[in-house]
This record gives sequence, structure tokens and C-alpha cells, in this order.
Amino acid sequence: MTKNMGSADKIVRTLIAIVALYLYFSGTVTGTVGIVLIVVAVIFLLTSLISFCPLYTLFGLKTCKTKQS
Repeated sequence: MTKNMGSADKIVRTLIAIVALYLYFSGTVTGTVGIVLIVVAVIFLLTSLISFCPLYTLFGLKTCKTKQS
């Protein structure tokens, strides 16, 4: 797996995951929507930690800086 996420993308995903987790655990979002929100938050955190998003490879996107040779 080659990295395809830049640092700004990782920061935004982490912040979205933190907000989603807060909304769920504060009781603002509950039920099925809350469970979906938790799943999305966990996926965002995992992809941020490993700097790889499988959907980016499907669409040919890459937000990380490339090295000049």
C-alpha cells in the first residue's frame, strides 16, 4: 500500500471523526444513524492513521505530496 493521503486530508478526517464520536457519545445522535456515524468515524480514524484510502485508489486520487526525482 502506497500512501495516498496528505497531512491536511488526515487532519480533516480526524477532526470529523472526533466530532462524530462526540455527537454519538453525548447522545445528540442515536439509533441507526448513530451507529452509522460511529462506523464512519472509525473508518476515518483508521485511514488517517495508515495514510491510505481505498476509495482514492478507485478514483485515481492522491492528496499527498509527490517526491521530485
